[in-house]
Amino acid sequence: MAQKIWRRFEGKVAIVTASTQGIGFAIAERLGLEGASVVISSRKQKNVDEAVEMLKNKGLEVFGVVCHVSNAKHRKDLIQKTIDKYGKIDVVVSNAAANPSVDPVLLTQESVLDKLWEINVKATVLLLQEAAPHLQKGSSIVIISSIAAYNPQPAMFMYGVTKTALLGLAKALATEMAPDIRVNAVAPGSVPTNFAAFITKDEAVRKIAEEKTLLQRLGTAEDMAAAAAFLASDDASYITGETIVVAGGLPSRL
Repeated sequence: MAQKIWRRFEGKVAIVTASTQGIGFAIAERLGLEGASVVISSRKQKNVDEAVEMLKNKGLEVFGVVCHVSNAKHRKDLIQKTIDKYGKIDVVVSNAAANPSVDPVLLTQESVLDKLWEINVKATVLLLQEAAPHLQKGSSIVIISSIAAYNPQPAMFMYGVTKTALLGLAKALATEMAPDIRVNAVAPGSVPTNFAAFITKDEAVRKIAEEKTLLQRLGTAEDMAAAAAFLASDDASYITGETIVVAGGLPSRL
């Protein structure tokens, strides 16, 4: 990866949630390649251990913590263990998300609505409440939203609604945490990860998804990582409260 010669995060510490695979892993890798000490996390110890090993094999400084973002103790541990090991936090990337139901909005059970809100929105707020006392002037927060925030898709309508909420959250936090800390969001388009396996397991569905984009292809996790790294870096030092849509030209207007 040619970009790894950029060392925009030398001496910095970055936390990335849900970062043992897919977009989260790619973001953690990119930040690490650019010099950051990266703290990765996900719900399962096995996944954390495997991801840590993969990144360490690439020569990166990485530390793994089990964290289910809806678990208060896990969130507290993630922040505290980061501080214990590295002494500070410069970047937080909130990437965890769930889509537990494909039901239409008006048929979605209340328990599913609660889970969507809890993981996709509330957990970000609560994690940042834990992290905020340790952030300093120049720190940066990146929230991972989705193109579904702008264009809710069938089988993902309520997921899309929670992702729209994250656009507002980025604006609100940017205002609240200014001028010392910047807060932005990335809205990925269709990326063939495990989370979006429904796109890739059916060739016809994949072709339709590709043809909807102006660039006639799906995105990659590395595309999303590049945008997140830009927003987290000092190259974006005059950008806050914004969302970069990385979706190959898909319409993105609320």
